[in-house]
Amino acid sequence: MLTAVAADVSPILVVDDDAKIVQLVRTYLEREGFTVITAADGPTALAALRERRPRLVVLDVMLPMLDGLAITRIVRAESEVPILMLSARGAPADRVLGINEGADDYVAKPFSPAELVGRVKAILRRAERPEERRRDQPVPFRDLVIDPARQEVRRAHALLDLTTGELKLLLALVEADGRILTREALLDSLYGDGEADVMERSVDVYIRRLREKLGDDADHPRYISTVRGAGYRTAPEP
Repeated sequence: MLTAVAADVSPILVVDDDAKIVQLVRTYLEREGFTVITAADGPTALAALRERRPRLVVLDVMLPMLDGLAITRIVRAESEVPILMLSARGAPADRVLGINEGADDYVAKPFSPAELVGRVKAILRRAERPEERRRDQPVPFRDLVIDPARQEVRRAHALLDLTTGELKLLLALVEADGRILTREALLDSLYGDGEADVMERSVDVYIRRLREKLGDDADHPRYISTVRGAGYRTAPEP
């Protein structure tokens, strides 16, 4: 079994057959205090996963012998270790494919090393967040406070006029902590599983209304970003 272990003894595994990319990612992660191990092909990556049990994997899609998608399928059959996928294929369909296979996030090459480190930290916050938080506790997000128990969202103590559905979508996006949520995943947040008769595009209507009430600009988002062809996520902090 592949299992993630305590953060203080577990490295980050960087898998890429491009030595320059490996060194770049390694340098930036080590600057932030992470321990890094590397692999240049699929079989070596799986061996490192089983032997070292990393806390997170930065995984290239195009690898010798066994590609990143195949590795992700193998790992997801055995473990929930977080996976940040890298690929020169940046089309929305490729991002969706990687996430559907089980990746936690997807970064297209060429990428900003600083952004990659930020994504790694965000994924680790989600993965290592204590599970004791009660689901009805207020959730802070930027200048907002989302209160599931009261079904309220406030900004500077002023109550925002959100519907229950809009609050559910906002809470789902915030709890995803930067991870892309597909329209299907957001529909599950609204209606639960199995609502086949609900059009996915109704999510776009909810998001548009939510943005209007938050005073958010889709072109320069402060709260909610659109990932074309994939779904929605919380906007990066300025």
